[in-house]
Amino acid sequence: MKKILFSANVFRHFTSFHVPYMKMMMTKGFEVVAIANEDYGGHKEQLELMGIRCIDIPLSRNPLAPQNLTAYRILKKTLEEESFDIVHVHTPVAAFLTRLANRHVSGNKLIYTAHGFHFFKDAPLLNWLIYFPLEKIAAPYTDLLITTNKEDTRTAKKLGLNHEQITHIKGVGVEVNNPPLTADEKRQLKQSLNLTDDQCIIICVAEMNHNKNQMFLLRNWQAIKARAPHAVLLFAGIGPNLENYEQYARDNQLADVHFLGFRKDVPRLLQISDMMTLLSYREGLPKSIMEGMAECLPCLVTNTRGLVDLVEDNVNGYVIEKDNDNSLIQSFATLANDPELREKMGKNSRRMVEGFSLDSVMKDYETSYQL
Repeated sequence: MKKILFSANVFRHFTSFHVPYMKMMMTKGFEVVAIANEDYGGHKEQLELMGIRCIDIPLSRNPLAPQNLTAYRILKKTLEEESFDIVHVHTPVAAFLTRLANRHVSGNKLIYTAHGFHFFKDAPLLNWLIYFPLEKIAAPYTDLLITTNKEDTRTAKKLGLNHEQITHIKGVGVEVNNPPLTADEKRQLKQSLNLTDDQCIIICVAEMNHNKNQMFLLRNWQAIKARAPHAVLLFAGIGPNLENYEQYARDNQLADVHFLGFRKDVPRLLQISDMMTLLSYREGLPKSIMEGMAECLPCLVTNTRGLVDLVEDNVNGYVIEKDNDNSLIQSFATLANDPELREKMGKNSRRMVEGFSLDSVMKDYETSYQL
């Protein structure tokens, strides 16, 4: 039986983005093996229930963490003892260590999907000093580098790879035809969240961390509410900053801000929402925004690599300069107060996301795998 190894920092990365591709490889007759760290949530067990063999390694996102030496030894032993036809690596540290461990192994094809280089325009100098050299070191051990946004495609050429070794694929793909909720189902979901039909529902689906920059919106929420009193804000996600954000909302008495935590019904939440936002400092090509676009939502995003690949200012949403409070307030208030504009931009979102559909991207990956 042919074998493929998927490598990433955490198993959650696979359950969030790569299950369709893992299933595809299984239907093609491959044994699928996943190697990563289990941080929380039982994601390893989810993969194992699908018939995917999982190998747990003590990997850290911090490239300097001592535990990565142990992870490297397990990776090296696994690659040397098992005959993989394809090794597909993801996330910076896991991708670097796996390529290093695979450098003396022959007979497999090593593919690296860069879901957003940590070095990018306006990135901190430290990111360039740490991550760019790691990518340069690992580049000779990469057969194919897949980029997911235009800026990374340009940057990849600086790593020493030739034209044939770099390909651009539009992210991980998104389902564009989810079954619609009935009017009664929408009503029940809104009631469960204490929402009403006369509110304009803004949703943000993201891990609660510094990079996702939810504080940008929270610190301006009172000003947005003053101009759009019917606006309500939903945060779907967990993360290291969740408790701090909840405390900030309480301390500042922010009205109509709901922290929903981890949700398994995000597609349903999108169908009751009117607008979507993601204000990150760094992105690759965010699936959450594509999911919102598929549900005809206008999107408000920062002028960030990956986000601007999906959102065109004044076409399917607004692009806001990072930490420009006035622009943020005006953009949110304008869209919240104009249902016709939301509908127009939402239709543009739906049209623009077609090229990022799962079916389309799946074909690109089949080509990359040379199936």
